[in-house]
Amino acid sequence: MIKYEIEGGHLPVVICYPEAGQTLCTESGAMSWMSPNMEMQTNTGGGFKKVFGRMFSGESIFLNEYTAMGGPGMIAFASSFPGSIIPYKVSPGNGIIVQKRGFLAMEKGLEVSVYFQKKLGKGLFGGEGFIMQRITGDGMAFLEIDGHCKAYDLAPGQSIVVDTGYLAAMSETCTMDIQTVKGVKNALFGGEGFFHTRITGPGKVYIQSMPIMQMAERLTPYLNIGGDNGGINIRLGD
Repeated sequence: MIKYEIEGGHLPVVICYPEAGQTLCTESGAMSWMSPNMEMQTNTGGGFKKVFGRMFSGESIFLNEYTAMGGPGMIAFASSFPGSIIPYKVSPGNGIIVQKRGFLAMEKGLEVSVYFQKKLGKGLFGGEGFIMQRITGDGMAFLEIDGHCKAYDLAPGQSIVVDTGYLAAMSETCTMDIQTVKGVKNALFGGEGFFHTRITGPGKVYIQSMPIMQMAERLTPYLNIGGDNGGINIRLGD
């Protein structure tokens, strides 16, 4: 198993220490710094089906492989947004489903593929859209979570209800469904929308405190894009 440490609080970076010959994979542009003996190879990471799946789920069609040559190495991957980096040990039958853009890095041998909700309605009303990512195989994966991450271990049949966009990842053994907010007044004026996501165990659920899409929506009223100078003006207060 790969050696690693996670630093930086809510501006996190995972620093990995591969042994000679060990390889880590990431999407293009995710590497932050590394030792000189890390050798990079860029490829598509598989056939057309895998390439199309990554592109459809919001990731780059290319993967970079970094291999420690001639001895132990060091390589760091920083999160692209304030939040958390979560290590997850993937094994046969213990894969993970993660939001788009959630894959940061992984040991070679794992596979990232597109994951569709079985019912289209789940995706349309479930926050991040009906396309997510599935990571399977045997090895360590590192995930990007928006904001603080809270993890729950759900027993078989145990459920948790999550507001739109706050589901970051879940074990592939969990199931997802969409439930409507009860009461017309609650749905129209409660500020929580019409739908919630219900996750049922067994398995782990990772919930994020600051979904990037919701943050962008809340910042939009304060941004004047294409203003007088053709750039972005920020309005502070009214």
